[in-house]
Amino acid sequence: MTKERDMSKNITELLRGNGFKVTPQRLAVYEVLANTKEHPNAEMIFSSLQATYPTMSLATVYKTIDILHEIGLVQILNAGEDSFRYDADMSNHAHVRCVECGRVDDVFDLDAAKVTREIEAGTRYRLTGQQFYFYGVCPECQKQGKAH
Repeated sequence: MTKERDMSKNITELLRGNGFKVTPQRLAVYEVLANTKEHPNAEMIFSSLQATYPTMSLATVYKTIDILHEIGLVQILNAGEDSFRYDADMSNHAHVRCVECGRVDDVFDLDAAKVTREIEAGTRYRLTGQQFYFYGVCPECQKQGKAH
């Protein structure tokens, strides 16, 4: 079985197991997220699927993202923009956003466990999660002479 068929089978089982209908549109939204590192917003996902699903609405994309988030398949990122970004990589990692072009990249080499321990010790909170966001100018924008 191919990786893509495995992914489709797993999402199908998760949707059904949580009481949601399995639709081609829901599978397509997840496939877009699972096959990109670009952290798209809902409008970007909608645009990428328009040719294949011309009758799909933007509301369907939002509803699908909410469902995928609810069943643990998608992270919702608030990277300081006027719309949320989405990430199907559920591993514990940070993100960095270019303040010039809006590009969002993953950051995997942050010792989040150490930071979490320090925050817990300093606040006496028992942390249940975290998201780290960093901001700067990406290499491409730096090459173009864009500096914030």
